Amino acid sequence: MPNKKKKWMKLRHRVVRNIAWCLIYPYSRLKYGIHIQKFKEQGDRPYLILFNHQTAFDQFFAGMAFKGPVYYIASEDLFSKGWLSSLIRFLVAPIPIKKQTTDVAAVMTCLRVAREGGTIAMAPEGNRTYSGKNVFINPTIAPLARKLGLPIVLYHITGGYGVHPRWSDVVRRGRMDCYVHRVIEPEEYRSLSDDALYRLICDGLTVNEAHENARFHHKKRAEYLERAMYVCPQCGLSTFESHGNLISCKTCRRALRYTPTTALEGVGFDFPFRFVSDWYDYQCDFINRLQPTDYKDKPLYKDRVSLSEVIVYKKKLLIEKAAELILYGDKITIGDRTFPFDEVTAVTVLGKNKLNIYHDKRIYQCKGDKRFNALKYVNLYYRYKNISKGDENGKFLGL
Repeated sequence: MPNKKKKWMKLRHRVVRNIAWCLIYPYSRLKYGIHIQKFKEQGDRPYLILFNHQTAFDQFFAGMAFKGPVYYIASEDLFSKGWLSSLIRFLVAPIPIKKQTTDVAAVMTCLRVAREGGTIAMAPEGNRTYSGKNVFINPTIAPLARKLGLPIVLYHITGGYGVHPRWSDVVRRGRMDCYVHRVIEPEEYRSLSDDALYRLICDGLTVNEAHENARFHHKKRAEYLERAMYVCPQCGLSTFESHGNLISCKTCRRALRYTPTTALEGVGFDFPFRFVSDWYDYQCDFINRLQPTDYKDKPLYKDRVSLSEVIVYKKKLLIEKAAELILYGDKITIGDRTFPFDEVTAVTVLGKNKLNIYHDKRIYQCKGDKRFNALKYVNLYYRYKNISKGDENGKFLGL
């Protein structure tokens, strides 16, 4: 008689969740100034929790609003840390998914957890915002939600971009709020098309932090904004360097001040953009007007990085400690390795500024210094791919 498949859900997950709540909640209140509204209407039902993505700890903030264990969907990077990944699997059993791919195994695991009565949580953007505005949500979220058949919770996280922007190493003193924005019952979405459900999810998760309604204090507010920005309105493609509350273009030397309200001010000149999101949108528009073929033989950027291969769900193997990473209009080179964009299946940025390159069924990861901007490699790759597919006006640049 064949053995029954072991259940994904374990009693220890509930115990770990309760212990973690007692530790993480007071810590989050102190460090992030966070206010979490409990979902009092939860009852005993499982849910699919969808949350907008602003900080590295959003999944914990969402989980603390619910009683019982929550099973998070997490990218392969979390599962490639050796013994630490094994410990995380044992304690909370997150659901692994391969980023930038159609992962059938992840879908099957979600169905398995849903059938067992588990609550599942994920950030459908797949990426934390660099600018304070939502990034792209893959339309596959709608058919996945429909297959699971669970009530859909649209969970809002606000103030996270002000307290701890993706590009920053420091947490600012301010306030975050986390709460259930809306619940979409299965009876409601069954009658909707996938397109209509997708629009409902996108609209329901929209959070725009480009406003001056709050203040976030720190003496290093602008530091490492160059991880996100690489286009100067004055100079075009450029590089930036930040210190304290100022960031300056290394080409024209003009400096900007990042204020406690997250607004930008030109130092001695009028900067055309009020918030990082406005500047970020301009940067994307600039890249979407660029012709990558003009830079096939001319390097756009050069960086120094360590190169590793990610052995998915196991570990990372260091290949080269200090390699030259070069971006061209149609390829990336790392030392003596060349990655033509026509052969690369995806380029992604993880965390603040790690770069993953998916090539020939292998995953390579580049890690630069603290000022390394991985985003430009992602944006230029997707600009090239849009054009090569005949979509000259395509807007998607990887995030």
